[in-house]
This record gives sequence, C-alpha cells and structure tokens, in this order.
Amino acid sequence: MKKNKKDPSENEAETNVEDITAKEENSQEELPEKEKENSPQTEEIDIEELQAQNKKLKEDYLRAFAELENTKKRCAQEIDKNNKYAISSFAKSLLSVADNLGRAISAASDSSNPEQCEALLKGVELTQNELDKVFNKFGITKMNILNTVFDPNFHQVIQEVEDKEKPAGTIIAELQTGYMINGRLLREAMVVVTK
Repeated sequence: MKKNKKDPSENEAETNVEDITAKEENSQEELPEKEKENSPQTEEIDIEELQAQNKKLKEDYLRAFAELENTKKRCAQEIDKNNKYAISSFAKSLLSVADNLGRAISAASDSSNPEQCEALLKGVELTQNELDKVFNKFGITKMNILNTVFDPNFHQVIQEVEDKEKPAGTIIAELQTGYMINGRLLREAMVVVTK
C-alpha cells in the first residue's frame, strides 16, 4: 500500500511540470499572433509609411535648400547695391557745391568789372564754407599739421629744407591738405619739412 500511495512532494513536482508544460503550450499559441504583427502585410505597411515619410523629408529639405539659395542671392544683390550706392547721400550733398562752383565760373568768364571779381571771390568763399559743412556732416576733417613733427603714417615728404630755427622733421609748409574721415586717414598730407 505504501507503494500505491504517492508522496505529497511528488504531487507538487508533477503539478509544477504540468504547469510549466501548459505555459509553454500557451506561449506557443501566442507566437502566431506575434508573427501576424510581423507578417509581410504589416511590413509592407511599415515600408510604405517610411517611404512616405522619406519623400516628405526630401521635399522639406529641397524647399529649405531652395529658400537658403534665394536668401543668399538676395543678400548678394543687397550687398552689391549697397556698395554701388553707399555714397549717394554724400554725392547728393556735394551737388549744391558743384552748382555754386559752376555759377562762380560762369560769373568770372562774363566779368571784366572789378566789382564782379569781388562778387566772384565772395561766391567761392561761400562755396568753400558749404563744402566744409558737407565734410563735417560726413566726418571728414582737415589735418592741421603746420609746425608739428613729421609722422610718416599721416604725411608724405615732398621736400626737405634747411632751417636752423626749427628742429629737424618739423613741417613748415603744406603742399596738399591731408584729410581724416571719422578718425581714419582719408588722404595723407604732402609736406615740406626741415632738415
């Protein structure tokens, strides 16, 4: 009788084995459902979606690239335009000076009268004053260099003259006026210095 009787621990082992086999069978039944998800039909849908996304991304890229190229072209045109016409306001300001000089020249050619010569001189002086105003408006200033020491960064020596009263390298004459624009050299002065 003892042989027919089963040990309780053997029952547990049998149930455990039965449970495990049942779980394996259930998991094998679930596998076909998972395989259905990865079936060729779903893969085709995924591929089609990916191809559609890829196509959209390519179109977006091409649009962005075209916009960038257009922006580059517009910027290049603006830079070119600014370079061509940057001094237009300066040139426009000088037109009145040119008009006044033209009037002075025409008055001088018609005059044989000393009073008209005086009027011509006054007209040229007024034109000079107007030109100075235009220069000041745009930051252009004359260099005041007489009796200063020669500086090769701002002056060009045309002639050297002996002068025992002044130290060597002193500017005693200015043959061409030097100009600065906003603190930078615009044109160097041509000068005569002492030896």
